Amino acid sequence: MSWLDWAIIAVPMAIIIAISWRTQRHMRSVADFLTAGRAAGRYLVATSFGAAYYGCITAVLQFEMMARAGLTFRWWEIVLGQYGAIMLLLAISGFVIYRYRETRAMTLAQLFEIRYSRRFRILAGSLCFLSGLINFAIFPAVSARFFVNFIGLPQSVWIAGHACPTFGLVMPLFLGMALAPTLMGGQLTIMVSDAIEGLISGVFYIIVAVALLVMFDWHHVFAALTSQGHAIGLLDSGGHPVFGTPPGSRGNWLVDPFDSPGSTADFNIWFALINAFLAAYSYMAWQGNQGFNCSAANPHEAKMGNILSNWRTFARILMITLLGLCALTVLRSPDTTAQASGIIAAVNRIDQPQIRSQMLLPVALGHILPIGIKGCFAAIMFFAMLSGDGSYMHSWGSIFVQDVVMPFRRKPFTPRQHIRLLRCAITGVAVFAFFFSLLFKQTAAIALFFAITGAIFGGGAGSVIIGGLYWKRGTTAGAWAAMIIGAVTPILGMGIQQMAAHCERAGDAAGRARWLGFITLPWGHVMTGIEIAFVSVALAIASYIILSLLTCRQPFNMERLLHRGPYAVREVQDAIVREPGKLHWLSRALGWDKHFTRGDKWISGSLYFWSVASFIVLGGGTIWNLAVHRWSLSTWSGFWWFYVILLPLLIGTVVIVWLTWGMIRDMRLLFRALAESQRDSADDGFLREQKPGA
Repeated sequence: MSWLDWAIIAVPMAIIIAISWRTQRHMRSVADFLTAGRAAGRYLVATSFGAAYYGCITAVLQFEMMARAGLTFRWWEIVLGQYGAIMLLLAISGFVIYRYRETRAMTLAQLFEIRYSRRFRILAGSLCFLSGLINFAIFPAVSARFFVNFIGLPQSVWIAGHACPTFGLVMPLFLGMALAPTLMGGQLTIMVSDAIEGLISGVFYIIVAVALLVMFDWHHVFAALTSQGHAIGLLDSGGHPVFGTPPGSRGNWLVDPFDSPGSTADFNIWFALINAFLAAYSYMAWQGNQGFNCSAANPHEAKMGNILSNWRTFARILMITLLGLCALTVLRSPDTTAQASGIIAAVNRIDQPQIRSQMLLPVALGHILPIGIKGCFAAIMFFAMLSGDGSYMHSWGSIFVQDVVMPFRRKPFTPRQHIRLLRCAITGVAVFAFFFSLLFKQTAAIALFFAITGAIFGGGAGSVIIGGLYWKRGTTAGAWAAMIIGAVTPILGMGIQQMAAHCERAGDAAGRARWLGFITLPWGHVMTGIEIAFVSVALAIASYIILSLLTCRQPFNMERLLHRGPYAVREVQDAIVREPGKLHWLSRALGWDKHFTRGDKWISGSLYFWSVASFIVLGGGTIWNLAVHRWSLSTWSGFWWFYVILLPLLIGTVVIVWLTWGMIRDMRLLFRALAESQRDSADDGFLREQKPGA
């Protein structure tokens, strides 16, 4: 890292700190701390949420997947993945997010108390907090390890005669920098700082991507990906060569998803299918960024912000894909053997096999990126770390107070007491994450760890949320059954995995086999974290439906829950009340209601077209490759260049400029609304009136 690289990080950071400091003076209520006063416009929501949703750990996760599966996982992810066609269609439809915002709940568990019962809120809030706390607790370690290895710092430092891991010394600094703005103004400060970080990162996405396209010739990149590679001596957590050819593969598994599609370890079509189902099932259930779900000025702005945030992903995915491909090119090309050997020598200094595999591409990027571009990428990852860690600490600390502590109180806190307790809880989350990250040994890929820890809450939450918002016959008994069964299954699975890993470290092969026998399928396959999560979801769905049908005595009053009809509430900028009259079938299919302007329809309609086109192209390509004729390598080269490089570059550039203008406009409107609005001290998430029942 040169002085220029450090300056690229320091100058924007100084601007963000100054603006965050000035923003805190607008925080004058609990609602401001938790929901930014519910006054954010669509562009502000899209930019800030997009920045917070994509933490440093998410980039490392994607690098880890690319090191094992190359481009092939992108084929399945475009249709089925987190940013694929299915998820885009859910965003366009306003699925869950529109009705959730209509309830005016500050947290998901508050909705559970309104819809089900206070005792169920305590259960759901506790499971949500536990699940999220454990899930977040490896964030600091992964982020710190990334910067240690990307910059090239030593793995340990001698202090008072003891070798202290360097990442353990870096973590408190990073956590403190993410914690400070979070404590200052809560969600209000987070939203503003994340939006600025997202704006700056968006520009850097394009700069890094263009620089990589200039540095690396595409034909050279593709040739390296389709070569057999060379012996570089790196093993994954299972003791297998990272670049070893999977069983049944013809050697093109990094570019051809049909080159034995089930053989790529962990990240193959089966992972994509299960992941797509779980993502749709638990859509909006995960509360790591829950503050953004209720910060919009009204439900329509929340829906449009969710749609726009999907447009923002094009430039980011382009940059991450190019970074991964260029790193793999250096590692695999016969022309860069000496450079690859130096990279592997640096990676092999890491003592844990799983961390070596995880840090392979970050170490490679630290060696190959030139001055200036290295600083831009470091700034992107640094801002991603601040945004992701800050929003997660705010979410889990807020959920602990709102959904675990408050339901036990007979009277609400004063605003000062409430905000003080929120700050203490957020600080407690940071402290727990530090010690967990320092002591926990990662034995599985990040994506698999996320799947099983997220299922502790998400396994039952999907049934409870969808059923609660869309099914008037869903009952409290069904919700209890779904949440308990959905939580117990992944907890048992994770415990079995940890016991098996402990036996393996102790050299007890028989004990390891005995523990793994509990999660081994009849044909000998040991279930991964995402497969255990799938089992928990299936059991939760069945239990919710069966128990609800058995115990429903009277349908729930959904009009009152959603503040419709006689229960409508005037919002900051608009009314929730829908205008009468029938909508055109196309409007209903696209989720367009009477609030959609012509511009709104163009925004969501174009995203819908992209989603459908992607589904048709890749679905047709799948059928063609499996049933008619396999594409040649030259066809794959052209497809990947056009679909993953050229199109995202063009779309991403336009979107970054567009969202930057909109975000600046919305930020001015936010501060104007906060200056003029009258705060309600009772708007703190404490239910002072009887819940709406049947």
